[in-house]
Amino acid sequence: QVQVVESGGGLVQAGGSLRLSCAASGRTFSTYAMGWFRQAPGKEREFVATISWSGGSTYYADSVKGRFTISRDNAKNTVYLQMNSLKPEDTAVYYCALSYCSGYGCYKTYPREYDYWGQGTQVTVSS
Repeated sequence: QVQVVESGGGLVQAGGSLRLSCAASGRTFSTYAMGWFRQAPGKEREFVATISWSGGSTYYADSVKGRFTISRDNAKNTVYLQMNSLKPEDTAVYYCALSYCSGYGCYKTYPREYDYWGQGTQVTVSS
């Protein structure tokens, strides 16, 4: 089994920064893409960012492009989401997910394509 655990959420003022971490553990027996999603109250879960196994391919939602940066450290089985210039509309529970994906450059953007999910970490941005 694979476990995915997020950390790093919290309360921050608008314009501030946070860095989320996501650690994968267990039998990750193949190459996998990692992704971040978020869900605000009363809204559907939405894609935020994804990164390929190699780290060389990334993709972002338009709403976070230029403000958020996804990265990974495969030696630590950890992916990060650096969030800068945060806005109140970024307030949500942020989820990390793992998707088995063939090829070092493969990444996924739809929730249904992911195999394992974390429990989520709350990010609140005050105005």
